[in-house]
Amino acid sequence: MTSALLSFAVVAGFLTIVPGLDTALVLRSAVTQGRGQAFATALGVNTGVLVWGAAAAVGVSALLTASHLAYTVLRYAGAAYMVWFGVSMILKARRGAAEPVEQDGAGGLGRAWLRGTLTNLLNPKIGVFYVALLPQFIPPDVPPLAMGLLLALVHNVEGMAWFTLLIFGTGLVRAWVQRPAVRRAVDRVTGTALIAFGVKLALSSQ
Repeated sequence: MTSALLSFAVVAGFLTIVPGLDTALVLRSAVTQGRGQAFATALGVNTGVLVWGAAAAVGVSALLTASHLAYTVLRYAGAAYMVWFGVSMILKARRGAAEPVEQDGAGGLGRAWLRGTLTNLLNPKIGVFYVALLPQFIPPDVPPLAMGLLLALVHNVEGMAWFTLLIFGTGLVRAWVQRPAVRRAVDRVTGTALIAFGVKLALSSQ
């Protein structure tokens, strides 16, 4: 079990630092909304990781792999969400309606957490990735659900460590990134990335 955890930690660690949509969302929150929003977004991303880890352990993600209909429905729902989210960011940037830098009330933090969670949960490729990866690290004499959650938790810890570095790194240039022009540019770039990711997801096959 220890060997499986260490091996998975190495693989998940490399995957964590590869730039992707989750990293873009957390950075966008750090730049345009502040540290609290960024951490809430990161927690949302990691909530999605835990759910997919549990789903993979009990075979739900395997269903997505085997069922073309289930995979297609989730794929299109995820693509629509990504495109809608990306378009809303770009339109907001064009109007110059940047959000306040700090929105650390319960409502603002809850919305940031929900964005991070939905971005992960509506991406079936994460589920397929987990169902392909996790079984290789689950020993035969260990309960699959418990081990799947433990592996996802390892991924969570590494992800939060990486996101923390990014968020505090952004804080070092806080005066510059708080400029409205910079925040609008970040929204445009992140929005474009979301739209591209959504279109790619919609057009991809299982």
